[in-house]
Formats: sequence, structure tokens, C-alpha cells
Amino acid sequence: MKQVVFNTKVFTEVLSNDKPFVFERWKAAGVAVPVFSLKSNNNFGTGEFNDLKQLADWCYKVGMKMIQILPINDTRTDNSWSNSYPYKAISTKALHPIYLNLSSMGTLYDENDKEYFESQRHLLNAKDFVDYPEVMRVKNLFFEKLFSQTWHETKNRFDYISFFKENEEWLVPYAAFCFLCSHYQTSDFSQWEDYSVYDKEKIERLCRKEEFREKIEIHYFLQYHLDKQLKDAVHYLHRKGIALKGDIPIGIGRHSVEAWTSPELFNMDAQAGAPPDSFAIEGQNWGFPTYNWGVMAQDNYKWWRERLTQMSRYFDAYRIDHILGFFRIWEIPYSNTQGLMGYFNPDRSMELDLDNYKIDRYTKPYIRGHFLHEIFGALTEEVRDKYLNETSFSYFELKPEFDTQRKITDYFLKKIDTLSEKEETIKNGLLSLCAEVLFLKDEKNENHFRPRIALQFTHSYNELSQEEKDWINRLYDDYFYHRNEELWKEEAMKKLPQLIAASNMMVCGEDLGMVPRCVPEVMQQLDILSLEVQRMPKNPNATFVNPKNNSYLSVDTTSTHDTPTLRGWWEEDGMMTNRFYREMLGHEDGAPYFAEPYVCREIVRQHLDSTSMWVILPIQDYIAMDGEYRWDQTQREQINVPANPDNHWCYKMYQSLESLNERQGFNDMLYSMIKESERN
Repeated sequence: MKQVVFNTKVFTEVLSNDKPFVFERWKAAGVAVPVFSLKSNNNFGTGEFNDLKQLADWCYKVGMKMIQILPINDTRTDNSWSNSYPYKAISTKALHPIYLNLSSMGTLYDENDKEYFESQRHLLNAKDFVDYPEVMRVKNLFFEKLFSQTWHETKNRFDYISFFKENEEWLVPYAAFCFLCSHYQTSDFSQWEDYSVYDKEKIERLCRKEEFREKIEIHYFLQYHLDKQLKDAVHYLHRKGIALKGDIPIGIGRHSVEAWTSPELFNMDAQAGAPPDSFAIEGQNWGFPTYNWGVMAQDNYKWWRERLTQMSRYFDAYRIDHILGFFRIWEIPYSNTQGLMGYFNPDRSMELDLDNYKIDRYTKPYIRGHFLHEIFGALTEEVRDKYLNETSFSYFELKPEFDTQRKITDYFLKKIDTLSEKEETIKNGLLSLCAEVLFLKDEKNENHFRPRIALQFTHSYNELSQEEKDWINRLYDDYFYHRNEELWKEEAMKKLPQLIAASNMMVCGEDLGMVPRCVPEVMQQLDILSLEVQRMPKNPNATFVNPKNNSYLSVDTTSTHDTPTLRGWWEEDGMMTNRFYREMLGHEDGAPYFAEPYVCREIVRQHLDSTSMWVILPIQDYIAMDGEYRWDQTQREQINVPANPDNHWCYKMYQSLESLNERQGFNDMLYSMIKESERN
């Protein structure tokens, strides 16, 4: 075993020998790629756990030491495209059956079945994207047939019995949840009649009922095979000296096993999200309930400790998605749908001595006739008649049936299949009218308020006197940048040490966005590696991050799954690209329009020379260095578009893993680059 010690934490890298030795400034390189994006000759239209082995072969050839993946937990509610979103799991412990390799599970006896599934495999593999709904439809057919054929034998196997005993506590409610989703045709457990409120004894009786038993046991069967295949892949990685890094989503699904079995741990009347940024000007609403940290603290965060123990079955390191949520979360009341209408929780809201007129003026939507045409254009008269009441000359309010963003969204959601461009304009305009407020009331504290983020861009703000604007700006700056810092530091120091102590995994934090000043101090104190993205500097006065200025305890990267790839970003803004070309790469001439292979090589080399412990780049950005091998569909390589809540998570590598392993010239070049940077 080779142990790499930094401060008090130990990261263990499994090598072919068992002699321990220590480096104080050890560095390595790795690759980031979702499992579903892996393409091989033997998978079934999507990447599978078995494909990690061929990826490990490639990593070994080029001198990489880590594979970083996105969450792999089960997200299935109806197998629609919305289920392709890996950060909205129905279970924090169950794995997603889409990652099962069918041939490794077993062989069907029926020749017609064999022929059908083989033909489907070829059809799905031929697609240049992951067709999530179709892959799940066909795989589910296979699962049912193989279960019927092999379950009697499987359930009596020693390794299955051992697996079930180790995981029974979460496995039984998970399997029951999956069955009830199918039985009632909804994951909204409030509609499950006698089972809407979780009762452990009642669920155990349900699982024993003969008429339902096998419909529940198939989920044990699938999780057993998933555990077996992932463990096998991890053992293979370790034999190659390669670590596997997982991802912990900040939230859980509103309709998930955990929300059903332990609702007291979550604020079900709230939604987690993110404030506005350059990627999403209206903020983000992830839809997850927020954590009830007070209740979680009562048993020393047992729920979190068990979650991490389960993860440590497979992972050597993990990324805490949106680590800022452990300091404070951006919380949006369920009555609203846009991130603009959120606030920090916990926070110290402001006590303001306001008369009733000011309260109404600052906290109720400010709607005036003179700017309605700016929002709705030719539709203004229709909007005034159907959706608004005129309270006095040219002053309006939303009608009661449209007076929250949730009511507006639900109204138009009923017509989603037929929503016209006109209706889309009206819906978005009404949502913006709801957000024409300057302060949000703190419902738990009388006369306490919070400034609405980005309030300076509202009509309401622009029509104030300069004196009022100055007063509000002082309150705004105090709330967002000063008054809560100590509180947030205290909150993080209550929670994060408990998580870290729950396993021996290395901990990395995704610390992007609106970062409080206390975050770097806490992460350094706890030996949590930060994330450094070159084009997302944390210094507000910087345009780019110079990788040579990174903290050692960090993960350096070119792009993330939420951003365009290196090549995609290069084509977005010529002025910014030229600035990068001059300032970061040292060129005096103009930048090429496309990120030519030589440019990509310069950028990758710059990152490999980083001062960070880890350089982990997306596989798309590594392959960008090979002009003949990279995909010409640049924009399709972006995995997620944060501003699009209906994004299809369907990126599939253009290159197969077999061809990647055989790409000798490219692999030799990358090996040399990694070796020269002393990261191998």
C-alpha cells in the first residue's frame, strides 16, 4: 500500500506492492466522466459499471491515478427523461440498474429472447446519445426475464444472503418504495393510501404478502447484481493503482425513500437551489427539500454517517456537491419556483421598523401599468384583463388564483403539451411580476426581513428615490456579505467534522458560486480539497485562475459537468477567448476561432503543471488535444445546462473505450505530459 499523508488525513492508493511509503507533496492526475457516458462495444446503449475496467486500462497507460464520476444512485420514478438527472435520486444508497451489464448478470435460455436483446443492444449502441427511456425500457424487460429464470437459485446463494443481511435496513424500504411507485403509478407517496405514511411493521408485512413478494424481491435481486458488478470493477481499478471518486448530491428527491421513511429530517415545505449567476440569471431551483439540521444533530448526524459508510463500500474519495450548503443553503419557499425568491438558511434576518405602507411597497409585487408593455408587448391588454386587478389608476396586483409563482407554474403546467410561444411569454412575464419585490418577510420573526437577491434589477428598485436606494444597498451588502459569516462558520464546524470522521475516504468540496469568506478557512482546517476551475475564479477581481497559484489542497480542472467543455467555451465569446489566449497562454497574436489541438495541449499542460494535489479534467478536454480523434459535434459534449431544468443527461462519448486504448500516438503524448509534470 502507498499512503499519501497531508495534514491529518490519509489517502490510500492501492498499488501492486504492499510496502507503505509517504510523500508530503504527492501529486496525481485523473479523469472525470459520468459512467453513463462511457461507450464500449459490449455495453447496452449506455455506460455500465463493467466499462470502468476499460477506462482503468486507459488511465493506467497514460499514468492517471483517479476516475471521477457523477452520482450513480437510483433515480427511477417513471423511467422518463426526467429520471436521467443523476442528482435527483430516489435513494441515497441504492444504485441505478441502468449501470448493469446484462451478459454479466446471466444468459437467458430462450433463443428468441437472446436474438431480441442482442438486436436491441446493437440499435441502442449505434445511437450517438444515451436514449435513457429506451435503454431502461429494454433493460427492464431483460431484468424481469432473468429474475424469473434465476431468482430461486440466486436467493439461496451464500453471497446473496450475506449481501441482504448487510443491507437489509435500507434495502427493504427501498424495494417497497419501488413497488409502491409502480403499484400506484406515482412516486408521490402522499397518494399511496394506507402506505402514504411510512410504518416499518406495515411495510415488512407488505413484503411478505405472497401476491406482491416477487414484485418486491426483484429490487433485492437488482441491487445484489449492482453491488457485485461495481465491487468487481473497483477491485480491478485498485489492482491498476487507480482510485474511484464518487459524488454526494447536496439534496434528496422530494419523492424519495428518505423523504418517505424519515420526513422529520427534511423541510418539505422548502426547496434547495442557488442564487442567480452568469449561468442562470433567475437562480436555480433544484426542487429538493432542505435538511432539518436541528433534528439531524440530535443523533449526531447518524443519517449522514450511514450514508457515507455505504459510499465507502465502493469509493476511495468523494466530492461534496455544493459544499456551501453545509454552511448555509439557498432556500426557496415552496410557493415560489424561481431561485430569485430564495434566501439563506440559516441566517440572521434584519429587524426593520417599517410602517404598513412601506411593508406593502417593499414586500408585495410592485406592478405598474407603464412597464407592463415592456414585459408583455402586444399581449399586455389580455394579461391585464385575465391575470391582474387594477387597485388604483395604473397600479395592479395579481389575481388571487395567480398570486404566487407556484400557482402560475401549476396553471401553465396543466397545458404543458400544448404550451404556445404566447403562453410561454405570459407565464414568464407573470413569474417576473411575482418577483417585483425588494424584501422577503421572515415568517418566523415579526418585523424581520431579508433583501431579495438582485433586487437592483427590478422596476420596483429603479423607481425609488436615491436616498431609499442607498439605504437598501447598505442593508443588502450587510446581509449578503457580512452579518452571517460567523453563523455560517459555526454551522459548518458542527456538521462537516462528523461527515469526515464517518469514513476513510478523501474529501473534496465543490465550493463554487457565491462563496462566503469563511469557506476557505474551514475547508483548509478540515483538510477538504477545494475545486479550482480556471474560468470561474473565486477572486472577484480576477478573470481567470492561474493553476500555478492554486492551493495544494485542491482539485484543479478545466471544466465541470455544468459548464461547456473547453472547446465549447472557446467558441462562446471571441473577446474573452482572445484575452485568455494572451493573458494565460502568453500569445501576442489573435486567438484562433476554434480551440485548435495545439491550444488544447497548451491548456492541458498548464493544468498538469498546477500546484494542486489533483488535476482531474473531463475526458472531453483531454481528447480535445487530438484533432483527428475528437468529436466534431462540440456543443453536444456539454453534459448539463444548469439554466435548463429539462436538460437531458444523455452525453455519450463519440470514441469507444476500445479505440481510446488503441490510440497509441495520443496516449503516448498524454503519458509524456503527465510524466513531465511528475503526476504519474
